[in-house]
Amino acid sequence: MPSAEGVAITLFYLISILVVIADQAAKWAVRSKMQLGETIPVWSGHLQFTYYENSGAAFSSFQGFGPYFAIVAVAFVAAVFYYRRKGELRGPLLEAASGFLVGGAIGNAMDRVIYHQVTDFLVFGSRGGILNLADLAINAGGLLVLVHLLKKPLKRFSLKR
Repeated sequence: MPSAEGVAITLFYLISILVVIADQAAKWAVRSKMQLGETIPVWSGHLQFTYYENSGAAFSSFQGFGPYFAIVAVAFVAAVFYYRRKGELRGPLLEAASGFLVGGAIGNAMDRVIYHQVTDFLVFGSRGGILNLADLAINAGGLLVLVHLLKKPLKRFSLKR
C-alpha cells in the first residue's frame, strides 16, 4: 500500500500532466475548429467560447511581451520543484495546488514558446475576461494555496468557540 506522501507526490504529477494535456487539447481544438474572433454561445449568459490570441499577460496587458512570461513560467516551475524537493510543499492540498499551478504555467508557457501568444477562449458571464484551461488551473491552484493558508487560523478560531 502506498504511503500518504507517495500518493500526494503522485497527485502533483497526475494533476500537472492532466492540466497540460487538457489545456493543449482544448487550445488545439479551438485553433483548428474556430476562426479568430468567432464566438460560440455555450450556456446563455453564463459561458461562451470566443477565440482570442493574447500576446501579453492577464487582461491583455503587456501585449507583445509573451515570450518574457514564458521565462517567468519556467522560473516559477523551477521554484516549485525546488521547494517540493526541500519538503516545503507537503501534503495532499499543497501537492494538488502545486500540480494545478505548474500544469497551468507549463500550458501557457508552451503556447508562448511555440506560438508567441496564448490561445484564450473561455468567457464567463457578460463582463468576464477571456481565459483558457491553464488559467483556470492556475486559479484553482491559487485557491487551494489560500485554503491551505487559512486552514490553521480557521481551525484555531473554531476551537475557541
